[in-house]
Amino acid sequence: MLEKHKPSNIAIFASGGGSNARKIMEHFKDSSVGQVTLVVSNRRNAGVLAIAEEHGIPTQIIDRQGFYETEEILGVLKEHQIDWVALAGFLWLIPAYLVRAYPQRMLNIHPALLPKFGGKGMYGHHVHEAVKAAGVAETGMTIHFVNEHYDDGDILFQASCPVSPEDSAEEIARNVLALEHRYFPETIEKVILRG
Repeated sequence: MLEKHKPSNIAIFASGGGSNARKIMEHFKDSSVGQVTLVVSNRRNAGVLAIAEEHGIPTQIIDRQGFYETEEILGVLKEHQIDWVALAGFLWLIPAYLVRAYPQRMLNIHPALLPKFGGKGMYGHHVHEAVKAAGVAETGMTIHFVNEHYDDGDILFQASCPVSPEDSAEEIARNVLALEHRYFPETIEKVILRG
């Protein structure tokens, strides 16, 4: 008889509305692979907190000083027995102590095809406006491991969509978000299964 493994515990870090976080929660709702057991946000009014509440998932608010000057969040992650961390629109740079605690176990999603349109300040609409201004024929999204630099860890998966000269930054954002929703949860699952 096969031994039944306990699902991995996943923490989602998010700063905003939480549409990617919602997709991850839904994907792992009845999964034997993983379950979302904590949502961490640096904004008290982030939409993701209400989504976590809907799903009965505990939340933790962090502040800049505690995050960068103490390792208090590690204690919270330990308490919730977190195995994997998914950054779903989390805008702060991850400090070295946290990267070290989750080597190749922390994933981020970026709304462009890295290494293009990445780095400090490149998030949300800034990315899509830069893509439009550059006049490129395609954009997409990248899922990568997190290291100590913005948008710089090993790339796990990319998916692309065409950009036409008529597309507004908002249309580009919509197309990329559809790719994120489709691929982020399943990529997290594949990485967990790989161990």
